[in-house]
Amino acid sequence: MDEPVCLIDTTSDGRLCVQESALQILQKIEQPVVVVAVVGLYRTGKSYLMNRLAGKQTGFALGSTIESKTKGIWMWCVPHPTKKETTLVLLDTEGLGDVDKGDSKHDTKIFSLAVLLSSTIVLNSRGTIDNRAIEEMQYVTELTEYIKIKSPDEVVDDSEFVKFFPSFIWAVRDFTLQRNINGKDATDDEYLEFALKLKLGNSVQVMNYNLPRECIRKYFPSRKCFTFPFPTNPDNVSYLETLDPAEISKPFLEVTDYFSRFIFGHSQVKNLKDGHKVTGRVLGNLAKTYVDTISSGAVPCLENAVIALSTIENEAALQEGLEVYQSGMEKLKKSFPLELNEITSEHQCFNLMATQTFMKRSFRDTDGKYLTSLEESIRHQFDRYLSNNEKASEDKCESLLSVLSEPMTERINKGFYARAGGYDLFCRDLEDIVNQYNLLAYKEVKIAEVLEKFLQHTATLTTAILQADDKLTENERRICGKRFLFSTHIVCLKNNILT
Repeated sequence: MDEPVCLIDTTSDGRLCVQESALQILQKIEQPVVVVAVVGLYRTGKSYLMNRLAGKQTGFALGSTIESKTKGIWMWCVPHPTKKETTLVLLDTEGLGDVDKGDSKHDTKIFSLAVLLSSTIVLNSRGTIDNRAIEEMQYVTELTEYIKIKSPDEVVDDSEFVKFFPSFIWAVRDFTLQRNINGKDATDDEYLEFALKLKLGNSVQVMNYNLPRECIRKYFPSRKCFTFPFPTNPDNVSYLETLDPAEISKPFLEVTDYFSRFIFGHSQVKNLKDGHKVTGRVLGNLAKTYVDTISSGAVPCLENAVIALSTIENEAALQEGLEVYQSGMEKLKKSFPLELNEITSEHQCFNLMATQTFMKRSFRDTDGKYLTSLEESIRHQFDRYLSNNEKASEDKCESLLSVLSEPMTERINKGFYARAGGYDLFCRDLEDIVNQYNLLAYKEVKIAEVLEKFLQHTATLTTAILQADDKLTENERRICGKRFLFSTHIVCLKNNILT
């Protein structure tokens, strides 16, 4: 992708929707994805960090006014800088707390989607991690109201959310304070943990103070903090993306580089329950499942989403497997007719390829329902290809017999055999035809059936020629007739045994 695209937008009536064009991009990504989402109040410089992660100066809109530029959730997929055969998916979210929206529920939905879709979530804020900054993160306290692990009626311990939530990074921009705790210099991470420290007591004030901190500590046990100094002269901050690196402060660039290296090195591939790695295609299906659920007024349920995803993936895996089998057999069909052992061998080869294709994409087909369906579909299709091969063999055998018997047919039409000794001549010609046919068609699966039908067709002619042969007595005619029927039966039996 040369530039970001909108993944999740808002309709005119305020409902969230997934953009089909973005889904089409994700559908083509078969690699595992590391998904990094940035959230935070609007106009705090979230987009700049995401552009740096993409290795670009520009891309996600920064804007230079108090108006929030990013609406919905925008996506940028780039090759991961350090993980081979992995795609880095960057999600830049709509700024929270935008006064123009006046809808805190919308903000919570955006925040919840960022948590659901990402493997690492970056909270971007300005100034310090003080009580006000943490209170502005009321979205964290509402997460369990907007995300369920199982059905809404089933009670689940909050600690279960940890298994599904992303790692957490707090990026504090324009930080000017000294990181000093109890008279000692502190690291960024120690500063964050100090800010999240709980107060003792049971008063309403203490409980309100502790609630957002408890949620952050509980839901995001994997936490990291980065404090960024002012990047440049305050007059130039609004034009950060167009500034020459020489105009940006060295300490800011150093922290930014460290932040990027940490993201690249520590952000993990997005996983589902049971450790199933998420590809771009799966991420797109997840996004649509979650957004459709939210738009319907329901609460996204992680377990239900996985079930819905398994249906989507297994149906697609089934179709892909069938297409692999059909593609191979359709090419083989151009060579019909083939020997039975040859077509069976090719069928087994394509069947194995189809199964491997299915297994590569299938997800949670624990009862083997979809694999069984694939096997049954392939079995039915194989029967159809066998029928097609038999029809091709039948046509070839009939055409061969037609060519071989053409001289004899001309003789019959000219009355060549309607004379004394004609029966012997006819039998020799017929025997030559059968011998040549068996020699040329010995590999055909329908050799016996077509020959039997041909001989049955010539039985009437044989009788007529036999009766017209004045050289033979009535008793000789009877013996010859029986001999012909016996010979025909033996020939057909022999061919049936051979096939």
